[in-house]
Amino acid sequence: MEPPADAVAAVTHPDPYPYYAELVARRPFHRDASLGLWVAASAGAVTATLTSEICRVRPAAEPVPRTLIGTPAGELFGRLVRMNDGAYHLRQKPTVSATLAMLDGAVVAGHARDAAQALTAELDPAAHPERLADFAFRLSAYALVGVLGLPAAARAQTAAHAGDVVRALAPAATPADVERGSVAAAALGAGVRGLPRYAGAGEERIANVVGFFSQAYEATAGLVGNTLVALARHAEARERVARDATWLGAVVSEAARHDAPVQNTRRFVAEAGSVAGQALKPGDTVLVVLAAANRDPAANPDPVRFDPARRERRSFTFGGGPHACPGEALAVTIATAGVAALLAAGVTPERVAASFTYRPSANTRIPLFG
Repeated sequence: MEPPADAVAAVTHPDPYPYYAELVARRPFHRDASLGLWVAASAGAVTATLTSEICRVRPAAEPVPRTLIGTPAGELFGRLVRMNDGAYHLRQKPTVSATLAMLDGAVVAGHARDAAQALTAELDPAAHPERLADFAFRLSAYALVGVLGLPAAARAQTAAHAGDVVRALAPAATPADVERGSVAAAALGAGVRGLPRYAGAGEERIANVVGFFSQAYEATAGLVGNTLVALARHAEARERVARDATWLGAVVSEAARHDAPVQNTRRFVAEAGSVAGQALKPGDTVLVVLAAANRDPAANPDPVRFDPARRERRSFTFGGGPHACPGEALAVTIATAGVAALLAAGVTPERVAASFTYRPSANTRIPLFG
């Protein structure tokens, strides 16, 4: 098999991991002239980039993508804590983190199970494996509807709105995508604003609750799909889950490291300085290859081995540093409930994973079955 052409092409390559291993061993932090990017691949380089004081989550000259400026989708983007730096981030992040920290894990798991069971009843993915992607994409929104206290009747529309927002925020969004995403962002905001717990909440808080829907949408879909692939490829894990359903959570957590749904992210250099021993200048961009760092033996001994019992697992999938995603536990809980429901409904991992492709993407690894 030919290796991927570069670290962006690797995201949807059938097996990018030998290529990532070569980056970690030989080019842990390097300039890729063809991409016009610096590439951080090793655990050390990824950590250095994500924690660097000279790196920002958005370009200094473009805090909101220019295609979104002046739209409700742009207003949403501009208020998201994970998409902002500086004083705004420092002011809003504790509120966002506290919102997630207050969620009871058992309650979240219950809502996730209800959501997954509702989706399996709607889509019958065992009989229609081509609907597995739809199941995976809609799952997080269905679960969050329950977690936040929205009516169950709003599940399908909320999931559709979440998808529209995600497409609007994508770099390749068309004007039509932005228009649909703006309508969806306004609708999601109105739904959250109408909940008693958010009565009187400021627009920043409302926007970041809406952000839970968009930020969980692709990552959860990828985690569900990649866990099914892992179960298909690792018979020992599959057989243990069949004997002991409680083992599935450990399988999902290892899948998040071993075959990350979010393969990379970017950081933008705002001022001259050095990262991982390399001198960088304002305007430089660093592609942060989270999936490669997950497979760095310095972070995880014997990283190629799929080991749900792995001790002291280090996973970079949900980022690190000041902009680390605080929703890792939420995503794992929802994905675990989703995969459990699929297995209970008769979905056979080794059958559905016998033939699949990856959805075209520059950063997320999401299998498309059927």
